[in-house]
Amino acid sequence: MNEIKASLARGLTARHIRFMALGSAIGTGLFYGSSSAIQAAGPAVLFAYMIGGAAVFIVMRAMGEMAVKHPVSGSFAHYASRYLGRFAGFVTGWTFAFEMAIVAIADVTAFGIYMGFWFPQVAQWIWVLAIVLLIAAINLMKVKVFGETEFWLAIVKVTAIIAMIVGGAALIIFGFNSPETETATGFATLMSAGTLFPNGFVGLLLSFSVVMFAFGGIETIGITAGEADDPAKSVPAAINTVPWRILLFYVASLAVVMMLFDWRQIDGSASPFVQIFDGLGIPAAAHVLNAVVITAAVSAINADTFGAGRMLFAMSEIGHAPKSFGRISRNGVPWMTVVVMAIVLLVGVVLNALLPEALFTIIASIATFATVWVWIMILTSYLSMRRKEAAAGRGPGVAREYAVPGGTVAAWIALAFMVFVVVLLALSPATRVALYTGIAWLVLLAVLFKLLVRPAAPVKQDSDSLLG
Repeated sequence: MNEIKASLARGLTARHIRFMALGSAIGTGLFYGSSSAIQAAGPAVLFAYMIGGAAVFIVMRAMGEMAVKHPVSGSFAHYASRYLGRFAGFVTGWTFAFEMAIVAIADVTAFGIYMGFWFPQVAQWIWVLAIVLLIAAINLMKVKVFGETEFWLAIVKVTAIIAMIVGGAALIIFGFNSPETETATGFATLMSAGTLFPNGFVGLLLSFSVVMFAFGGIETIGITAGEADDPAKSVPAAINTVPWRILLFYVASLAVVMMLFDWRQIDGSASPFVQIFDGLGIPAAAHVLNAVVITAAVSAINADTFGAGRMLFAMSEIGHAPKSFGRISRNGVPWMTVVVMAIVLLVGVVLNALLPEALFTIIASIATFATVWVWIMILTSYLSMRRKEAAAGRGPGVAREYAVPGGTVAAWIALAFMVFVVVLLALSPATRVALYTGIAWLVLLAVLFKLLVRPAAPVKQDSDSLLG
């Protein structure tokens, strides 16, 4: 397993890693998917993002505690193998790659649609092909080039979100009103339905399928451990800052949006940000915001391609994926996984073009299942690690380099919440298909593991030497 650390070129700083996580987690889920969450829960969606964000923070801290001990590429799949068994690692790694592919497919398709806003005469497939080739080229370069690209893409959209929050707050303070609304901007508009829970508690629950999809990809921080210059410092630094920033960006931006414009008029036909600022009659808002959502899509595709590729590379090293995925280019990157991911994106775009617009909810819910399953495996691995440490005589009072706030109690609460989110997928016909798809996916992985993964074990030996 030491080969993994030696063969991948290190070059990602704390700055790169921090903004990579933002690049993956702030994308279509916020700029487009939030409309579905708002429709389901109304203003109560703000509570959903706060609750979901708190649970994800515990997941990240659990992953961070393990990553500081074992800084390797494909981290949480290895942790699952070490602490839960080889099958758990196999399922975790492939489900993460599946999650990244599904999310990236949604973002690639969205990119083509966004470009059509400016160039309606150009066929959508041309833009899609162009962005897939561009992302593939970036991911084939030295990892530092990838990190810098992701950093600046993330800077653009983070700056835009902050500007939108500040500008929207100014409009609220100075009492700017849309000609089409009778209520004054501010809390009155937010409470236009007379309550924070217009669709009841059930509406809040149903919004979690999209809310958790929005946070998906933040665990990519763990994948970077094998290529970070100083993972013991950069990974914890990224984990400590990203969650509260995401909560700020999601909660604050959506609060401003719903204070500026009657949320009941958000219909999902476009990004709620574009729709609302168009409704307010602000000149050129649509063009500015279209540039932002394009940047967000490119950034998310970039980070997701990196995450899926590095995970498949790490799995090939332990016999859980084809050996060809372990081939390294002169730049120190796993080029075969990038090529495979590009092909998957192209196939996915064709499939999306043939299906109706309602597919976004299906994609989001399937991605939610995959995302939450990975988080469940991270938490379960962490709890297993703590049990084994206790059995070895390292009790809860022992100082840790990077500890989960609340320890195992917080981890158990987060785990119960994640299981609850999976159950929630069964409540709505629109998301129920994700539960069926997820179960079918796990069954398929079980069959493939039985047929294709050899039980004899350089794998187990490698995992033990790597993970303690």
